[in-house]
Amino acid sequence: MMTRWRGQIREGWRSPTGWRRGVREGFGAPGWVIFGSFMGFGSLAHGGGISLLAGLASSLTCWALPGQIAMVELHGIGASLLVNAMAVWLTNTRLMPMAIVLMPHLGLGGRIGWRHYAAAYFVAITSWAVAMRRCPALEESERFPYFMGLAFTLWGISCVATAVGFALAGSLPVSVTLGLVFLNPCYFMLLFVADLGPRARILALVAGGMLGPLLHLVDPDWGLLVTGIVGGTIAFLADRGWCRWEARHD
Repeated sequence: MMTRWRGQIREGWRSPTGWRRGVREGFGAPGWVIFGSFMGFGSLAHGGGISLLAGLASSLTCWALPGQIAMVELHGIGASLLVNAMAVWLTNTRLMPMAIVLMPHLGLGGRIGWRHYAAAYFVAITSWAVAMRRCPALEESERFPYFMGLAFTLWGISCVATAVGFALAGSLPVSVTLGLVFLNPCYFMLLFVADLGPRARILALVAGGMLGPLLHLVDPDWGLLVTGIVGGTIAFLADRGWCRWEARHD
């Protein structure tokens, strides 16, 4: 049994091309974006009174900038540990549907195993967006090693960048720090726009773009969350209705 388990680990982590391709991709444009974003976070953490150890721990365990920024902001206003933990948890719940969507593209089969949990842990905006574009074009046996090589590289870069940003906090203007933090969502949006083939993505982008500014004016605190739920639902229903209309008229 132990021999079989070790064999599965070697099979899951070693690929002549998948792992190396993922690492190489991680050190490309996605890695630079992650480095800049987490350098901004490290600077924010320093300014918010978060220790370097706590900032690094958040990058190691949370690895999701919106949740980490929420942690810094709530710490700054003296929120309790429970409130802080709940806010980070709620902020990062978006990663669950992202992980569910990604799993079929990693070639892991139907049975839930350790590789599913390993991949789910490393799901973040950048790793998810890049993998969703690249994995369908790869051989099935290379997809999981590719994703882990990509995600593990980006994870390591984020930790190094957090320490660098913390060390450079005094020399970075606040405007530069905030701009660096927003590199990641901007890069995600560019990836999304560059791959607008499926109609549902176009509908989701249009619905979110129209509803977002309006709902932000109505309620800045809940506008973004409501935009995601309502805009995504509208796009999903519109795409299904469009498909049914096409089926009836074929």
